[in-house]
Amino acid sequence: MEPTADSRTRTLSAHARLNDLYGEQAVYGRADPMHELVGTILSHRTTHANEVTAYRTMRERYPTWEAVRDAPLADLIDAIKTANYPEVKAPYIQNLLTQLIGETGAANIDFLADLSTEDAMSWLTNLPGIGLKTATLVLLFNFKKPVLPVDTHVHRVTQRLGLIGPKVSAEKAHTILLSYLPQDATVLFNFHKHFYWHGQRVCTWYYPKCNECVLRDQCDFYRLGGKMVLSSTPVRSKSVK
Repeated sequence: MEPTADSRTRTLSAHARLNDLYGEQAVYGRADPMHELVGTILSHRTTHANEVTAYRTMRERYPTWEAVRDAPLADLIDAIKTANYPEVKAPYIQNLLTQLIGETGAANIDFLADLSTEDAMSWLTNLPGIGLKTATLVLLFNFKKPVLPVDTHVHRVTQRLGLIGPKVSAEKAHTILLSYLPQDATVLFNFHKHFYWHGQRVCTWYYPKCNECVLRDQCDFYRLGGKMVLSSTPVRSKSVK
């Protein structure tokens, strides 16, 4: 999808308002890229607190990545049980470590810093269980590559604003929204963080706090009384007030 001047202008305007609201941040991530990679797998469909507990318990029981790889599957599932769907995540983690160590000889992804964005993205997404969201988070947060993670919050807020179409998937939104923005890691990091926070705090899943929203006058969802049917949110029986 080619970016239109109007879509780009609206996206940059919303970004500027959220920059003013939340303040511009320097790009940061977890100190260890492997922690970012595995922690992001654990974070899917669970709370941050549950992710932290699962990761900490796993590393306490298995201090090396080789030990995580070789742990009995049932024991690893138990170690990360605070994260939702541990029976799904544990095999992903072990398969990822098996492939990573088999290909590179170590549980280390620091070499991604020296690859082009395209090559780094291709390499990461070829790992078991690593999709576009996880790959973009790791590449932006840890390596300052010009990519844009689109999680459920970013997807929902940008769709309600009308920056992307009502049926656009989160995966397609990565490319569309990226095309509207400067290819600069700091800009992309702040866009992701601010739209993520806004989705958590104001533009929430079922009952968004529209009367508190600095983007209200730019929002298609608000203009239509909360009656838009979007792929990012469920159909609700109660419209916004």
